[in-house]
Amino acid sequence: MSRRSQSKGPRLVRPVAEQPRAVSSDPLPADGGTPRGLATAELPRSYWIGAAVAVTAMLVWLYGPTIKGLVGTWNQEPDYSHGFLVPPFAALLLWLRRDSFPARSRIPGWGGVGLIAAGFLVRYAGERFFLAPLSAWAMVLWLAGACWLLAGRQVLVWALPGFLFLLFMIPLPFRVEQIMSWHLQTVTTWISTAMLECLGQPAIAEGHTVYLGDHVLEIEQACSGLRMFMGIAAVAFGFVVLHQRPWWEKLILIAAVAPVAMLSNAIRVVVTGLLMQLVSTRAAAQFSHDAAGWGMILVAAALFGLLILYLRKLIVAVDYETGRQLLRRTTPR
Repeated sequence: MSRRSQSKGPRLVRPVAEQPRAVSSDPLPADGGTPRGLATAELPRSYWIGAAVAVTAMLVWLYGPTIKGLVGTWNQEPDYSHGFLVPPFAALLLWLRRDSFPARSRIPGWGGVGLIAAGFLVRYAGERFFLAPLSAWAMVLWLAGACWLLAGRQVLVWALPGFLFLLFMIPLPFRVEQIMSWHLQTVTTWISTAMLECLGQPAIAEGHTVYLGDHVLEIEQACSGLRMFMGIAAVAFGFVVLHQRPWWEKLILIAAVAPVAMLSNAIRVVVTGLLMQLVSTRAAAQFSHDAAGWGMILVAAALFGLLILYLRKLIVAVDYETGRQLLRRTTPR
């Protein structure tokens, strides 16, 4: 027999003290990885105020001449006058999306340093080759990098529509305008001449000139509609972001940017020709150079509104149920 006791009664076991677990004040990320940095929900309001002040000061210091040049272009070019509305509307886009602001974005986002460096490189290229649009694009890239660094990658993704919208305030490069303006002038001449003929006006197109009775209406490069394309594309972008519609409707709206731009510009030429015929040449010139820049943006917004209304009427969402669901609902219990 064994020397050990063969007792069959319950055996008392001394409880082992639990080892204390290290509790981190930093919550774990959603993917279960190791926490790094802080989450946006943990930061006080003073952090955001200080970050906004610091970014604004650095922006004015680094890109003051670029901002001054953009404001001068908006003030001098009627087709770019919508640039004054782009920054406030970009801020409005983010404000309307505030409910989806990510609270788990990790700070600091070191990837933003790469975007900031890329912004400086693009700005250097713009200054080196005398390309003003590059400096403006570099400013938007720098802002995106600062957002990534100070607010994290998820906040950058959330704010991406606002940063993309800022690109609409930047004029197109001059060489791009030269390449595309010729064909747009031709299309504008054809469309405006056809519309004037439908309105009973004696319009004849020859090259980029419309002979309208005793008057001659020149479709110059400034009237090609290429610069207006930026403002109308901004309107389309606003519709796509703000309206929670199916993806195919958004694709249709994006594809409609070019036709709406051409039609809006042709409407401007037609109104100018009618004023020239029915009122005076001076009134036509004032409308074409002063009021048309803002007016055609409103016309484009109205056209997009009509297109959205048509798409909603074209396909109507209906509720459906399977045969089993119908049988279950109609069978008495």
